Amino acid sequence: MSTAGSASRRWSIPLLTLAVPVGFAVWAFPDGLAPLRVAGIVTGWLGCGLLLVSLLLMLREPRLAAWLGGLERMYRWHHVTGIAAYVLLLLHPLALAANNWSSSPKVAWQTLSPSTESWQVWSGWLGLLLLMVGLATTFVRRIRYGTWRWLHALLGLGVLIGLVHLILLGIDEPVVPILAVAGAILGWRLIRGDLGLGARPYLVTSARPLAERSVEIALRPLGEPAIVFPGQFVLVEFGDGRRYRGCGEFHPFTVSAIRAGNELHLAIKALGDCTSKMLAIEAGVAARVIGGFGGLIEPRDAGPQLWIAGGIGVTPFMAVLNAGPLLQPTRLLYLYRTEADAAFLPELRAAASAEPNLTLHCAATGDDLPDLDKLLPDASRLSGTECYLCGPPGLVAALKSVLAARGVAARHVHYENFEFR
Repeated sequence: MSTAGSASRRWSIPLLTLAVPVGFAVWAFPDGLAPLRVAGIVTGWLGCGLLLVSLLLMLREPRLAAWLGGLERMYRWHHVTGIAAYVLLLLHPLALAANNWSSSPKVAWQTLSPSTESWQVWSGWLGLLLLMVGLATTFVRRIRYGTWRWLHALLGLGVLIGLVHLILLGIDEPVVPILAVAGAILGWRLIRGDLGLGARPYLVTSARPLAERSVEIALRPLGEPAIVFPGQFVLVEFGDGRRYRGCGEFHPFTVSAIRAGNELHLAIKALGDCTSKMLAIEAGVAARVIGGFGGLIEPRDAGPQLWIAGGIGVTPFMAVLNAGPLLQPTRLLYLYRTEADAAFLPELRAAASAEPNLTLHCAATGDDLPDLDKLLPDASRLSGTECYLCGPPGLVAALKSVLAARGVAARHVHYENFEFR
């Protein structure tokens, strides 16, 4: 990956996040009004611009994700821009009310009370309420994914109602084009992402146990295959079989190998209701695939690499090993609860014997976080090393902290969380 390409991806979302709302605010900046009223108008347009960016960042399009630095990065910024937009839109009526406070507290209160305003103003409060409900679901981890998905969709509805609110107030330009763009983004996500019309058809050809509560599923393309590279992940929905019943949802799974005929192998660990059902999946089940996305390990210089995997997080490293010989000295630290829980352990040991550039260190950690100070190389051995982390969020956070204490700069530490809520 070139330095220029990496820099453009790194700055793409921040620049987009800045340019769109600021452009709206500059276009709509009023002249000759009181400062608080100006603040109310500007915060409204800034919030509107951030909402549009937030909608764009929830699209599941491989090419867009590659340009913006990855799907996981897009979702992080989707959350940030959504929350920032809500705060700004909440400040919008507060600033307008504060503008009236010095002349008449009663009028200021009426500005904030939907019951005393027209239904055109009330529609703005409705949009803000839907945004609040949709954002709140982001922080609730215990609700089922399907329920969360539909509640989170209230964000999109809130955006549309908020834009209609502006049109009802007589602000047609540029709100009508913005409404059209927002509708197009939401429609694109619904049709190509949620309904899967942008997915490629595949068929399950085999499923083999990897470890306790883990399975590797092979998928053969039924038409034009998805464009996937080693180390990437895909979004997959499995249909119904003779005995297996699919969940009706797309889930992210890392590719463990790409075989002849573009056959994809996916490593799946039972972590919830849907993935637990996949342990019993059978050959002949239809699947739909969107991707590939991400890519934990990018082609780089011939410097040494340190791979650290926790549990099923070993999958992207397995995919790279399956793709061909390593071009640089690589040390793989594989952490798992027990050997019975370790996916690909025999394959990794065989690869370490056959691959001169691979050094494998395995450690059973039990249920507790291991002593990473003892397991990781010291600072002198980490100099000039690119570090790649994949595993549970708690392990990745702890690894980042230990590596930073050993003097490894953040730009040399690479990881993906696969968190899409």
